[in-house]
Amino acid sequence: MKKVAFITLGCKVNQYETNAMAQQFIERGYEIVEHTQKADIYVINTCTVTNMSDRKSRQMLRRVNELNENAIVVACGCYAQIAKEKLEKIEDVDIILGNNEKINIVDYVEEYMKNLNKILNIEDVMNQKDFVDFGDVIYTEKTRAVVKVQDGCDRFCTYCLIPYARGRVRSRKPESIISEIEKIAKEGIKEVVITGIHIASYGKDFKNEYKLIDLLEEINKIEGIERIRLGSIEPLMITEEFMKRLVKLPKICHHFHLSLQSGCDETLKRMNRRYTTEEFKHIVKLLRENYQDVNLTTDVIVGFPGETEEEFNKTYEFLKEIKFYKMHIFKFSPREGTKAAVMKNQIDGNIKEERSQKFIELSDKNEKEYNETYVGKEVEILWEEEKDGVYKGHTKNYVLAHMNINDLNEKKIENENLLKEKLENKITKAKCIKAKKDYILVKM
Repeated sequence: MKKVAFITLGCKVNQYETNAMAQQFIERGYEIVEHTQKADIYVINTCTVTNMSDRKSRQMLRRVNELNENAIVVACGCYAQIAKEKLEKIEDVDIILGNNEKINIVDYVEEYMKNLNKILNIEDVMNQKDFVDFGDVIYTEKTRAVVKVQDGCDRFCTYCLIPYARGRVRSRKPESIISEIEKIAKEGIKEVVITGIHIASYGKDFKNEYKLIDLLEEINKIEGIERIRLGSIEPLMITEEFMKRLVKLPKICHHFHLSLQSGCDETLKRMNRRYTTEEFKHIVKLLRENYQDVNLTTDVIVGFPGETEEEFNKTYEFLKEIKFYKMHIFKFSPREGTKAAVMKNQIDGNIKEERSQKFIELSDKNEKEYNETYVGKEVEILWEEEKDGVYKGHTKNYVLAHMNINDLNEKKIENENLLKEKLENKITKAKCIKAKKDYILVKM
């Protein structure tokens, strides 16, 4: 039995597709092992969202050769999709596949084993009109499953290559999604994360008027699923009508990752983001009016071309006003082939670093202050893992919680297996006793 190892870079969509590819190998008689182990085949599911992602993808492709110089090395995914010429120059890469070719990965591997000739197969994703459905997917986590409902993006932000790596918007058929989640529920998994490249566009390519909110209403009816978490969403998806229907769904997690990128209208316009700061404020107001415990996170790009000190300060003041729980800060990285890469007034790296640190400090401050609001309160936590006597899990609005086994406010349990049985993959109530910067400490 040949052994296959996966390294997954980037987003939850890639995580989902790695699970799907692993399932295909298992069904054909292969064994899946950790990527740190010696394997016969290494699959690197690459990412290209930043220059750092590109670099890391190349590093991983070279690193696996150190584990087994005779292994078959497969590069697939977004970086492979847009940089096939660069990957061809890496001697140790045997198979290069685009995003649409992932569904036939085992066939390509077995073709290579038969002929030992380098394989390069990357179709133009812009020509792909239908969603590529992998069918049933395995889930290695016992508590949370990522479900891909959509692929592609039509937005073409000036800094982004993802539309070229993923193609136009294609939506997965609702019946396929519901079928998969019903199977997930039967496995005892309590939470599903709805993900895609641009999930706000879900249903855009359907002939009927079926949209993301219709899908969420169907998922909410599935027995066994207790939490529905949304992946990163386009802010403009949150409308008055959308909220009226969303608040009626008790399983929706009160955590929303709204892609902001900048708090300055002039910068947003250069980025080709299709909202203003005032519109964004209204969306935040809608969410906070409907969910008192809502947790808002975001992405921010610092040092976008032309970002003056005044524009930076506008963004900083906007972020202070909105007070996101957590912000993922990205220093602008010019991507060859995008409009932003050739814009005038590129920002010096030292200035980007200085501005980035200010945003990170603000994010850390917001996170700790938000966590402190939970001290003395009771929260519901889905327990996900245990290590060295510390249990970890998340609240419904995605605050990380820790509980030390020695702090349990109940009779001592002699058999630790009984404790694990009580908590593992369960949602229980606990009281917050202390707030840290990036998690809360709780006690039952």
